[in-house]
Amino acid sequence: MTSIIAEARQQYHTELIRAGVLGLRAGNPSFADVGSKTSLDIAQRLAKVLAIHTGMTLEKTEMSGQTLGKKFTDITMQFVQRCFDKLDGVRPGPWRYETEQGISRFVQYRHLAHLAELAESNPDLRSLLGSDYVVKPDIVISRLRLKDEAFGSGVISEEDRVAMATPLREQNSGKPGSPDPILHASISCKWTMRSDRAQNTRTEALNLIRHRKGKVPIIVAVTAEPMPTRLASLALGTGDIDRVYHFALYELQEAVRESEKDDQCEMLNELIHGERLSDISDLPFDLAI
Repeated sequence: MTSIIAEARQQYHTELIRAGVLGLRAGNPSFADVGSKTSLDIAQRLAKVLAIHTGMTLEKTEMSGQTLGKKFTDITMQFVQRCFDKLDGVRPGPWRYETEQGISRFVQYRHLAHLAELAESNPDLRSLLGSDYVVKPDIVISRLRLKDEAFGSGVISEEDRVAMATPLREQNSGKPGSPDPILHASISCKWTMRSDRAQNTRTEALNLIRHRKGKVPIIVAVTAEPMPTRLASLALGTGDIDRVYHFALYELQEAVRESEKDDQCEMLNELIHGERLSDISDLPFDLAI
């Protein structure tokens, strides 16, 4: 019997193919770097494995890079929501899933909205602060605040002088009816990896860490990059990105083995065994930790 997560994973790949995100450009997979023989080789093998596993044929796509990235983000969010909602018994919400939302909407970063207002009216402050702290992640998952009755009978009361600062209580928001949600996770989606994209993702992650007041959200990245040495540009190291998730890691392992490129095989094994790279199916469970 196929599990719910396994079915959702296959549906994820199927939707990427059907939407034209995973397709062919001039006969090459849309995640391949045509300027690299290694990338082309691994990408072609990976595309072949995915076509077999999904029972679908990759079609020609003329989608621009920007549109492709947006569709990849949307379909990835749908997958995450579909799976994470199934784990409600392990990690109850309520949860909200959104794309491209500025972090100043959330409890940990709402002070940045006030800072931006001050900078707008003060050129000296604006030049000092810059705009790097203004982060707009590809996907955000937020937890909504709870009314006191949600904690259970007798746990807490509006009249109590206890738990008056925790953001989990809607009562503490100062905005009855429309409280700021709590940022639970930030997911960066990169269809392919280049050095500049890796640096942008790291910068975004560091800003999320440095500028928060309160709990650090889960900070991860999802990619379809076929070359392990390029995956390493983002996955290696600790302190910013919690982990990188590949949209088809098991199929990538098969493709890399068949390529017989020792350096790529060694790097892929290092990333996996070093717990820096996981499959997309691990992400919903890691969000529940």
